[in-house]
Amino acid sequence: MRDVAIIGVSQTKFGELWDASFRQLIADAGIKAIEDSGIEGADVDSMYVGNMTAGLFVQQEHIAALISDHMGLNPTPCTRVEAACASGGLAIRQGIMAVASGMNDVVVSAGVEKMTDVVDPTPAIATASDQEWEAQQGATFPSLYAMIAKRHMYEYGTTREQLAQFSVVNHKNAKNNPRAQFPFEISVDQVLNASVVADPLTLLDCSPVSDGAAAVVICAAEDAKKYTDNPIYVKASAQASGTIALHDRKDMTTIDSTKIAAKKAFDMAGLTNKDIDLTEVHDCFSINGILAIEDLGFAKKGEGGKAVEEGQTEIDGDFPINPSGGLKARGHPLGATGIAQVAEVVWQLRGEAGKRQVQDAEVGMTQNIGGTGGTAAIHILGRDRN
Repeated sequence: MRDVAIIGVSQTKFGELWDASFRQLIADAGIKAIEDSGIEGADVDSMYVGNMTAGLFVQQEHIAALISDHMGLNPTPCTRVEAACASGGLAIRQGIMAVASGMNDVVVSAGVEKMTDVVDPTPAIATASDQEWEAQQGATFPSLYAMIAKRHMYEYGTTREQLAQFSVVNHKNAKNNPRAQFPFEISVDQVLNASVVADPLTLLDCSPVSDGAAAVVICAAEDAKKYTDNPIYVKASAQASGTIALHDRKDMTTIDSTKIAAKKAFDMAGLTNKDIDLTEVHDCFSINGILAIEDLGFAKKGEGGKAVEEGQTEIDGDFPINPSGGLKARGHPLGATGIAQVAEVVWQLRGEAGKRQVQDAEVGMTQNIGGTGGTAAIHILGRDRN
């Protein structure tokens, strides 16, 4: 297995992008990542694209061929990867494995979703849950995560204000992210008094419906400095599966797939959570951000809310979480999210994150979740190859 480096990244603006089509978004992200990397299009050996459900959102399947064609990269092979909201995380994992194995030397991994072209995206998103036992019984992802939140509050005394504070910190960070969907601050009171979506979660506890795309260029580590003076090295890539249905969990307040994938990643990298300078977590809802803090080991089970309340997750805190603004404020175009998380960590490690920069960042991590934890992808990146 070869060491692997990331040499180029990009992300479009996330939001309600009415003037941009599905194919325009992914082509824009891919081309900018290639330009950032210093390679030529002819250098690309293969592409992997994360996308959850273009067939429902824009009535377009066979998107891998569409993307290769529209980017002018035929006959470069392109493969679509689907794992609900973790599609992007798995697309980058496939690219890493292709390069590490020696099968390819240069790979583009990307993600895209165009969600605002349909009247109601809720049924499309619900296809990532258990259809027979959840979606067809009326359960949506807000209601499933609301049940998790209620149980966490009951078991550990997590407060409504602590959940709200997680969203507040995300928006504080997103204010300095020009690619974010919601680059403005909010208050705890605004979160608490927003429209209820599924008690106890209000509108401002929930990630939005978003359009957008992101891309990264991956190559063999020994070749990275042929293209760029500032490569970022992949220290670990791990994946785990969990139950797709919430009712099959032994503990509703723990996402086992995150814990298992994180352990694999830490073992692979030879690191612990104490070595991580910043983390992009999958906060599709505020409660999932708190679960991530606990399941990744930054706080003991039940103390994630307290950690947020005490400011430990802020950019200058003990373990900065979501400098980008996270899914809540940066936006959550499902297939692009895992790639955007990696792009943010790369910018941070390069020292290119502007006013949201985590000082002296050397090692960063991403956590990308599908559904309520049926899939988890963890990546650890570092400035140092060793």
